[in-house]
Amino acid sequence: MSYQVLARKWRPKSFDTLVGQDHVVRALTNALEQNRLHHAYLFTGTRGVGKTTLARILAKSLNCDTGITAKPCGVCVACMGIDSDRFVDYIEINAASTRGIDDVRSLLEQATYAPTQGRFKVFMLDEVHQLTKEAFNALLKTLEEPPAHVKFILGTTDPQKVPVTVLSRCLQFNLRQMAGTTIISHLQNILGQENIPYQATALHLIARAASGSMRDALSLTDQAIAYGSQSVNEAEVRAMLGAIDQSYLFELLNALLANDGASLIAQAKVMEERSLSFEVALNDLAQLLHQVAMAQTVPDSVANDLPERDALLNLAQTIQPETLQLYYQIALLGRRDIGLAPDEFAGFTMSLLRMLAFTPNASVAQNDNSTQKAPLRQANASLASAIKPQIAAPVEPVAIQENTAQQTAPAEYATSNDMMPEHTEARSATTEFSAENNTAKTNSNSQFNGNWRGLLEELKLGLVRTLAQHCELISYDENSISLSVPEAQKHLLLPNYQEKLASAISQYFDKKIKLQFSIGGTGNTPAKQISQEKAHAQANAESAIEDDSFVQSLINDFGAQIIPNSIKPI
Repeated sequence: MSYQVLARKWRPKSFDTLVGQDHVVRALTNALEQNRLHHAYLFTGTRGVGKTTLARILAKSLNCDTGITAKPCGVCVACMGIDSDRFVDYIEINAASTRGIDDVRSLLEQATYAPTQGRFKVFMLDEVHQLTKEAFNALLKTLEEPPAHVKFILGTTDPQKVPVTVLSRCLQFNLRQMAGTTIISHLQNILGQENIPYQATALHLIARAASGSMRDALSLTDQAIAYGSQSVNEAEVRAMLGAIDQSYLFELLNALLANDGASLIAQAKVMEERSLSFEVALNDLAQLLHQVAMAQTVPDSVANDLPERDALLNLAQTIQPETLQLYYQIALLGRRDIGLAPDEFAGFTMSLLRMLAFTPNASVAQNDNSTQKAPLRQANASLASAIKPQIAAPVEPVAIQENTAQQTAPAEYATSNDMMPEHTEARSATTEFSAENNTAKTNSNSQFNGNWRGLLEELKLGLVRTLAQHCELISYDENSISLSVPEAQKHLLLPNYQEKLASAISQYFDKKIKLQFSIGGTGNTPAKQISQEKAHAQANAESAIEDDSFVQSLINDFGAQIIPNSIKPI
């Protein structure tokens, strides 16, 4: 007997054995038990999450000899025929290859005939989003009102490409990606029944590589069994997947925390000699950083069967959270951009050096008691200790407090031993200077000088700024300002906008200012002035580029062309 791959051998044959899609199973089970059957179902989700499997189980539930049931018997002609792809009233069609209007017309012709063996004729259209526009149009009417003996089941990995006219005619079920723990548990059950020894860490690697697809996980398990000679071991799985040994990653992080650039590059060279994938290395590093972040927040979330559990928890206590987030972001960006690097080694090492360069000083604060410190950290510590006596830290907070209101300095600042006489004088001078500035500002705000555009630059207006910039100053006096709005912008004269603008101006001058609005004027508004200035600057920039001798030589010698939209004024 020929070997049957695990993905086919262990395909679920009932709702009870289906894992990871409880929300869909519950809805379909209740519908079958209450006999509330729809004529069209749409299953969406990534590859290998159970769309076709659900379609087959639903077809068995509809055609089982025991009647419409949520628990098909699995031994009748209909159930066994659907499981073995030999049931004439269950038709699976791959829309990726059977996608034209003629194919759909042929399908609809079959739908008109009564079922031969079963209770319903069930059509499963997989990857339905690949049907042509004409094929979708031909399917619409029948999909909305099919014969009573016909059920449609549609499957797609890209529901965004399915027309809304089709979506509205179907019951939609979104199948989720499988959780890593679900995949691991399912693989443990299968390998146990297959009597194949395995290591839990190897299943963690397979679940991670499967990226939420149970079919991918089973296929990788098949490959791991063949690679490991009837066993699934961590070392063989790592070699098969090209995964990075976790010890490398921990050594890289320890070198980063120790600010040891030499060790970083040495470790990267060792990885290069072993022909390890640096793109996979950055992916695994990001995964490890995520595990460390989880260990920091929820230590109990780290699985007990992880061999690096202790190392994870120790690293979670050592590395600062903000440094961890920085490393994670750099690892993601490095993985994204590694294809643009001169080679993978350069892209990987540049990511490590970027982490090293941007590591905050706080990230190594916990290692200050260690006996071995990097020269750079020693230099920073020496420099900090040298300049510490000269820093008057309390000056700025005191100046800020006295600058905002008439408040006295806190007692701890007045009695601090670190406060030197010159610092007190500097604080007094700063306070007096700030008071003079406040007085000058109050006096300057007491009267409007007719500079409407300048006034707008001083005000914090938010959305009202649009109205203010389209206003032209007509006249003004001590208590009122007359403004004109162009005919094209009169829609901006909303009552609440007028009130907010008047309130902002009155608050600025610290007295009641009445605004009077009219429609018309010459249109010489701040908005028009700004637009003219931008146009003038753009014209000057384009003229400067066109008159540039180097640009002219490029045009004359190489036939270069200037792209006008690419020219921006500085």
